[in-house]
Amino acid sequence: MDFRIAQKTADSKYELYIFDDETKVASCSVFTKEEAAYVSTCLNNEFSLVSINRLTKLLLVYIVRPKKTDYETHESCRKGGAEVQGLLAKYKAAEVAIVNHSAIGHAAIYMAEGMVLANYQFLKYRSDSAKRKAQLSRIIFAKNAASLKDLKHLKVITEAVYKVRTLVNEPLNHLSAVQLSAAFTQMGAEAGFKVTVLNKARIEKEKMGGLLAVNYGSQQPPTFSIMEYKPKKCLNKAPLVLVGKGVVYDTGGVSLKPTLNSMDRMKSDMSGAALVAGAMYAAASLELPLHLIALVPATDNRPGENAYVPGDVITMMSGKTVEVLNTDAEGRMLLADALHWAKRYQPELVLDFATLTGAASVAIGEHGIVCMGNADDLTKKAFRESGHRQYERLVEYPMWDEYGEQIKSDIADIKNVGGSSGGAITAGKFLEHFIDYPWMHFDIAGVSFATSRKNYSTVGGTAFGLRMLLDFLMHYGKN
Repeated sequence: MDFRIAQKTADSKYELYIFDDETKVASCSVFTKEEAAYVSTCLNNEFSLVSINRLTKLLLVYIVRPKKTDYETHESCRKGGAEVQGLLAKYKAAEVAIVNHSAIGHAAIYMAEGMVLANYQFLKYRSDSAKRKAQLSRIIFAKNAASLKDLKHLKVITEAVYKVRTLVNEPLNHLSAVQLSAAFTQMGAEAGFKVTVLNKARIEKEKMGGLLAVNYGSQQPPTFSIMEYKPKKCLNKAPLVLVGKGVVYDTGGVSLKPTLNSMDRMKSDMSGAALVAGAMYAAASLELPLHLIALVPATDNRPGENAYVPGDVITMMSGKTVEVLNTDAEGRMLLADALHWAKRYQPELVLDFATLTGAASVAIGEHGIVCMGNADDLTKKAFRESGHRQYERLVEYPMWDEYGEQIKSDIADIKNVGGSSGGAITAGKFLEHFIDYPWMHFDIAGVSFATSRKNYSTVGGTAFGLRMLLDFLMHYGKN
């Protein structure tokens, strides 16, 4: 998407005017008295978006009605942007100009963000992709509506969202673990961060027992990707480490997923991996003054001839032993090795993102992320604020010792499932066994993939959590 700032917007065939008060429309010189009266009538009928077709020009009026909080108001702007994008798509508009007459300083940016995110398409495998391709490709801002810095941030962040969504939308036959690592290498070349990929032989040498166990049933080799961005001047003395679950497809293994249609979206089980790679891409593109490392253990999980089975005892990279009681609880197995690997960096903070449990999805659905961890209160507060600002909200779960009792094994150090209750938390308690640093775990199982379009979230991969993470990184060390 091309973003520009213009001295005047009247040359555009499609113009969007943002107001936060219906009475301001009548005093705007752009509209005739008849047009202002028409807009007023529509708004009194509780419309938010009104269009005026002058044949040679389409004027759009959007009223932002303030909500209880600023972050809810800003989210309504994003949703409004998605509504505008839908209308512009019907007109096959290639360009729109935005003028902000509201008192909401970044209303135009929020609306443009909603437009761009709603404009995303995954057409790679459509034979009629040229016909289906969205026409909107340029957004022009009035001089008072945005700054050049705003536009740079908007461009990079929306590009990162697109990259994450596309990776998640790729099917397994076009995105194996090896191909996923190659995609990371390409992203690193584009944005300017280093990517190192460990092959199966190196993974075996490092004794990554969890990752190897999940890979036993596959004919495709696993990979372990290490991404690093380190600018000359960093706010953090030790690196921030991001860990993403990279299960490129999950059948459940021998513990085959029993639920009807439960495998339909399992290409999205690498959403955490895509998310941390997208964060690296955006951080490097924005030249954030942070030393960042991202780790992605990747494989598919299949019930092949040599697949690990319930009852097996796996020795992890850390040396801990795990009794496997469910091969569908595979994400925690490979994340454990990555979390142990992170210890060598003596990190300031480690953040892992994973489509880890159905329990998280059942608990809060598609409206937020389940999180937990031992990070300090200031870090948790910063994440909550970032979640609110981006409307990618967090629900923190407790990590009481009693949940740890549920994963004690009779024959090994721990087992990989803790029973039917508290599933999201016992998964977190499992991961806790492999850390010795400040850490937060984000379970994105309920929000990573959408089966229907909703506002600016399109069908397929959502990249939910990426904007929250980037917001946290952009504010890191400022408080």
